[in-house]
Amino acid sequence: MNHVLQATDLHQHFGAAQDRVVVLRGVNLTLQAGEQIAIVGASGSGKSTLLHCLGGLERPTQGIVRLQERELSQMNTTERSRVRNQQLGFVYQFHHLLAELSALENVALPLMIGGLQRAQAITRATAMLENVGLSERVQHKPSALSGGERQRTALARAMVTHPVCLLADEPTGNLDRQTAALMYDLMRDLNRQQGTSLVIVTHDMALARQMDRCLILRDGRLHCY
Repeated sequence: MNHVLQATDLHQHFGAAQDRVVVLRGVNLTLQAGEQIAIVGASGSGKSTLLHCLGGLERPTQGIVRLQERELSQMNTTERSRVRNQQLGFVYQFHHLLAELSALENVALPLMIGGLQRAQAITRATAMLENVGLSERVQHKPSALSGGERQRTALARAMVTHPVCLLADEPTGNLDRQTAALMYDLMRDLNRQQGTSLVIVTHDMALARQMDRCLILRDGRLHCY
């Protein structure tokens, strides 16, 4: 299989001298095309920091992150933004939808930012919302959607560009167990349909055990669970 995402000897610390906080201490990770990985660990262990480094949202203090053999740290700001828009999908614990836009407009937005004509973007966004079971809610704004519907909209937005990798940070942390199970099923379905690799940070061990691999972040390093 092809390597989609590779992290080599990642270190991350914040502050200086005696105030320095070390979060990552030499993380190594290789993600294959279509692979599903869960990352678990105690609160404050650095899981979100690791995900931000993998997605190019933070620069590691030391180490290399490669996405499809391209080193993120060697890209300028514009290039990294383009890569995040076109090749990576992000889902967070909080949906981060734009309140003034409908579900359809929120999902179409990454496509239009990427240069797609509005009509084409709307067509693709409509199809993606149908895939996550929201065909009857496309014109509703986030305030009119339930928590689960907002998260499904956020998932549709993350997947509408057909990214090579989806990075999800506690995507069901605010959902009840039944709705969370639906979200996980949707993510795995889209993983299979689109061949998108999947990295999920989660506290849900029932989900983590269903992934291809489960890793634990402990003392700044990844270990097999």
